Amino acid sequence: MSAANGPAPPPPPPSGFRTALRYTGIPVSWLDKRPKLPSRNWLIFLSVTSSITGYLIYDRRQCKRIKQHYIDLVKEQADELVDPLAWPRKVTVYGAKWPGDEDYDQATKYFRKYVKPILVAAAVDFELVSGKRHGDLAERVADDIRKRRRIELGIDPIPEIAKALPTYKSPEQVANHRLDGGIVVIGRPTLKEFMLGLKRGWTDPLDKVDHEELLARELESDGHFDEPEETSNDAPAFADTKPTTPSPHNSPVFSPLQIRPPSPAVKPKSSISDALNAPPPSIPAVPPLLLLTFTNHIGLSQIPIMIWDWFNQRHKVRSGAEAGYRLVMKHTRPMIPPTEEPKSMFADIATPEAAVPQGDLDFDKEAESWFKNSTSKIPSEIEKAHEKYYKDLPARLATARELARGLREPTKEEVNNPPPTEVELSAERMKKELRWRRDVAGWDVIKPQQNVVWDERFQDALRIFIDKDGDVSSADS
Repeated sequence: MSAANGPAPPPPPPSGFRTALRYTGIPVSWLDKRPKLPSRNWLIFLSVTSSITGYLIYDRRQCKRIKQHYIDLVKEQADELVDPLAWPRKVTVYGAKWPGDEDYDQATKYFRKYVKPILVAAAVDFELVSGKRHGDLAERVADDIRKRRRIELGIDPIPEIAKALPTYKSPEQVANHRLDGGIVVIGRPTLKEFMLGLKRGWTDPLDKVDHEELLARELESDGHFDEPEETSNDAPAFADTKPTTPSPHNSPVFSPLQIRPPSPAVKPKSSISDALNAPPPSIPAVPPLLLLTFTNHIGLSQIPIMIWDWFNQRHKVRSGAEAGYRLVMKHTRPMIPPTEEPKSMFADIATPEAAVPQGDLDFDKEAESWFKNSTSKIPSEIEKAHEKYYKDLPARLATARELARGLREPTKEEVNNPPPTEVELSAERMKKELRWRRDVAGWDVIKPQQNVVWDERFQDALRIFIDKDGDVSSADS
């Protein structure tokens, strides 16, 4: 037999590494497998996922670098020596509810995530004020200003026990400390509510008004809770009989709502003189404003924008860090007032021209274009709910009175789920009316068609934080 037809030579002995792997239980076929390129589909999948992951990692690294850059610029101010009893610099942060979003504190969450780290690094304290419903922020600002006016005019004296504290500051010192801080206004809805509250606080009378009591007096005489008049077929034709007032002895259930005559809404006399109640001709300086742009994207149609924002967080980090840096550096300028609209003799028949510039009041105006379309239906939806409630109210009220007076036995469903009593219906109506009216008034303040409120007295009182000329503080992305 020739060598060509002889037995095949034995395979070379495996290396030590391969021998060790064989005894670990790894199949031999895996050890002999030759590497090859992935298939076309795998290449597409790996390229797409690696590109997206790499872009996300790059964005998050830029976020950390930008934030650290601005923290390094302001952290020296936190090392300054101060008196132990001195108040730290403090700013007030206002965030209104975004239209169409049930989460009312989205604006303050934006501040905490993007602006707060810069203020913390500079040892600047802050107070967050959120509006749970539209209009709450305007009411809060107006009430705070009226309380301040009452104290400064001596209507509400400062308690003596507060003056004895070592941390007590006079109203002048408190005002100066407030001016050294600032006010952060997050988004255009917040600016509209803040400016309206500012004007109301320096214009409205100083009397303490209980809005719930005024509404209760108004609802008391509208007739929705009046007893229905029962007409009898045997009643005499003459009309000289006097109506009788139901007495608690003749009625099965005594209710004050039945025998109390409707009282007209009488405006209480003010206990404050007209001189103190009059709006001041000029207002003192207001802490500088930091206008912080904010847009809350919600809705199915804005999901692509939400995805884009999630992959580009560095732009929000840079915007928030620059805003915090402007506040810490305290460089300000006067607010630019709106331009007066020229009045034409033929304004009623002339074609509408371009919108008159509103100066700084046009801040973040493009954000209103991102409001959900359903927000324009807020007044009509409230009106429908109002009509439906008052349509069902007589039947619910009749059921409550029949059960309370024992005119019929409750049904099985009424035993398991007792219907509201007349008093509970009255409290429910009061709560609903108060919420409906506040929601309508709040939407009228922030709707896109409404301009920001302005008062000529604000001309010399309002200032805005700006970047210092020639300041090189931006971090290149």
